[in-house]
Amino acid sequence: MMKAIENTGLILYLAAFGLFAGLFFAGDYRLTDELVREAIRDEKQQTRFIENASFMMEQIYEDKFGFISDLNKAFASANTRISEDFAIKQGEVETIIAAASREGPLTFSLSEAQKGLEGDEHTLAFKQKILSDYGGWLDGRSYSTPDGLRSNLQETVDNINRDIVKQRGFNRYTKKRLVLTLTRRATVGLVTEHTTLLFILTFVVASMGGLLYNLPKLQTTEPGIQNDGIFFSKMKNRGWLGIATGTFLILFYVLLYFYPEYMTNWIILADPLSNLLNGGEASEFFLYGFIYTLCILVMGVRMLIRYRHSRYHIIRTLSVMFFQTAFAFLIPEVLVRLNYPYYDFKNIWPLDYDFFFSSSLNQLIEGGTLGMFMLVWGIILIIIAVPLFVFFFGKRWYCSWVCGCGGLAETLGDPYRQLSDKSLVAWKIERWTVHGVLVLAVVMTAGVLYTFFTGASTLLGISTYTISEWYGFAIGAMFAGVVGTGFYPFMGNRVWCRFGCPLAAYLGIVQRFRSRFRITTNGGQCISCGNCSTYCEMGIDVRWYAQRGQNIIRSSCVGCGVCASVCPRGVLKLENDDHSNRFDSPILIGNDSVRISE
Repeated sequence: MMKAIENTGLILYLAAFGLFAGLFFAGDYRLTDELVREAIRDEKQQTRFIENASFMMEQIYEDKFGFISDLNKAFASANTRISEDFAIKQGEVETIIAAASREGPLTFSLSEAQKGLEGDEHTLAFKQKILSDYGGWLDGRSYSTPDGLRSNLQETVDNINRDIVKQRGFNRYTKKRLVLTLTRRATVGLVTEHTTLLFILTFVVASMGGLLYNLPKLQTTEPGIQNDGIFFSKMKNRGWLGIATGTFLILFYVLLYFYPEYMTNWIILADPLSNLLNGGEASEFFLYGFIYTLCILVMGVRMLIRYRHSRYHIIRTLSVMFFQTAFAFLIPEVLVRLNYPYYDFKNIWPLDYDFFFSSSLNQLIEGGTLGMFMLVWGIILIIIAVPLFVFFFGKRWYCSWVCGCGGLAETLGDPYRQLSDKSLVAWKIERWTVHGVLVLAVVMTAGVLYTFFTGASTLLGISTYTISEWYGFAIGAMFAGVVGTGFYPFMGNRVWCRFGCPLAAYLGIVQRFRSRFRITTNGGQCISCGNCSTYCEMGIDVRWYAQRGQNIIRSSCVGCGVCASVCPRGVLKLENDDHSNRFDSPILIGNDSVRISE
């Protein structure tokens, strides 16, 4: 009977997942003038795009790849036309130089130069402003020959014409959002006509399948963790199922961060829930947050069943399920519905790396009393809560009880914890990379705060915007997302936490030197079975410490407690004790405790 329930759950999950994957290719696409006018507010941009997308209008596309390709072509053509509309022509340059030459001494006058520009009222106003912005440094300069003026003016005009798309056209970010918006709203057919039904058949049925698959384990397995063939599993030990799973996760994250327009069918599926929570249509990140939360809830049930022998694991699993659902998903969406800033109250800088970005600070400052509370709350978490709670409880209070990244690693990633590399080489790389990311986050934040308060765009000649942009791409997207989760089946479930999380580095530094937390060991009872090291998701060779009777106070330890749970002899114990005796535990030789004098 239990086996039948388990198989039924597996079938339901695979069917729902198969439908979800198949919907990626479903649907037709039709672009209309009305959709364009709703999405593009600027009249000049609107006109130019419609002109260059005329070949697409009212046409039915059965292939999203062709539709998106044509959209990109239309935007490129529109940008070319906009550049031609607003560009300062060579004739205007010569007119400005000729006017300057007629005034006696060859002196550039910005006001006179602006009179030499041409265009309709809208275009002329833009040209005059941008010439003032880019060419203000020329005003009042004297030249001995027209060639000197021409050289400086031509350089300025070339810079203006190069940046017209950024100023008036569809720049990289605007185009990215518009391609997603137009693709989403142009979608017609199965997904848009049966959204609620498909939501149930995919997300709800997949969740039911996952629960049915795991519930029978209450009766078919003993409580606790056993070495039950994990190194022979095609899913859990880099077999073809694990490789397929990792590949899907990597592709999902690549689409999410860089090509969300291809995910529009999946995004639309989340509309019913999005409308319920925030009153609007779903975005790609709402979809991601929902799937993320669903994975933690369903796989959290698996954790509760698997670790039901341990009160500690039950409580911490319920904790990460609660914090992810309430603080990371529901509360921020409800805040948006109430016209308050989107805010995850449990997220802490530098993991929340954009907390001090000017856009975030302005949003919080303009958010009234609640916005200011959010700002003060975030700062208090950084400078007071982190060192205080780490001192009393170690970094486990956050990494294993609160953090969403840790929550996903502890639930969805639990089957892969044994794949973490325990070698000294990996430990050395870990220390360099995770602390390197922390330093980079601190430098970046200092730069963006400097520009926020001074109004400057650079610090020591380096654009802080460029630094933050690259940090968001390399760390926020590629490392934390694509590698951090996509590599679960290849490198274990804590790749991001070990090698990249700057908050984990900050917490770890405090834990290493100023904390009451440690894992104590009774080396005389250790039988060197290796279970503790095998199941350590943070790549710590726990057995090495246990054999010597040494306390484990590694800065990377997240206090998950699994090493203690899998120990058949009760050698390991998580403790919060006097800070002063963490470092001087004896090394055991045989059964005798020997202290090494300094």
